[in-house]
Amino acid sequence: MTGAPRWIRILHEDDQLLVVHKPAGLVCHPSKGDAASSLVGRVRLHLGPDSTPQMVHRLDRETSGVMAFAKTHEAALELRRLWHSGFVSKGYLAIVHGHPCADAGLVDAPIGPDAGSPVAVRDRVRPDGARALSRWRVSRRWERPEGAFALVHAWLDTGRKHQVRIHLAHLGHPLVGDKLYGADPAAYLAFVERRLTPEQRATLMLPCHALHAHRLWFPWGGVEREFVSSPEPMFRSFLEGRIVPWQDDLFDPRKPSEPLSEDGQ
Repeated sequence: MTGAPRWIRILHEDDQLLVVHKPAGLVCHPSKGDAASSLVGRVRLHLGPDSTPQMVHRLDRETSGVMAFAKTHEAALELRRLWHSGFVSKGYLAIVHGHPCADAGLVDAPIGPDAGSPVAVRDRVRPDGARALSRWRVSRRWERPEGAFALVHAWLDTGRKHQVRIHLAHLGHPLVGDKLYGADPAAYLAFVERRLTPEQRATLMLPCHALHAHRLWFPWGGVEREFVSSPEPMFRSFLEGRIVPWQDDLFDPRKPSEPLSEDGQ
């Protein structure tokens, strides 16, 4: 309908499958906010009130990028089969602190709960954790007044919670803007409790951590499909050497949700 609000950026849609770009800062699952305060809610607004979209994978709140939804029960069963059978490949872009010594590598480091952390959702590398494998490659190294940085491509052979973030931090190169696995262990709770200081914001440099799920591959309808999403403006601005102004939480559940702007952000 002409003039109707646009709640999601669509990358692909057919009778069975909907692939969208998830904005950084938007939660996947329904929250206490309005109908558009989660990605699932926005997908329902797009598909209609009688729709039952099914999410078979997820991204962290601050991670942007490609996500797939099943529009029917049969499609959901097929997507889950593909995920559980290892037929799905996910590619990420990450901006990290420092210059990795090697140009590429494999992290084979098990992940489990961080029992010593005051943050319940925080995990870490631990010998008794679940096996986790990440492949990575440096695409670019550069320096800014704030320090040295690198753009890293990462591919997951397993799908553990926070895997890319934990493995890159384990290598000594945490994500720029990561409140949970970055240099300041107090940043996450300060953010949740809405008391981030100017100093903490300056250390983070970005309002959302610099991780983007840019590619998703899986067979669909007998054809190998690839879905691609471009990084968001703040990610690109940091890459280009610009200062990224701090933005308040764009998807704060205390505020009414807004449709996408004309450029789809």
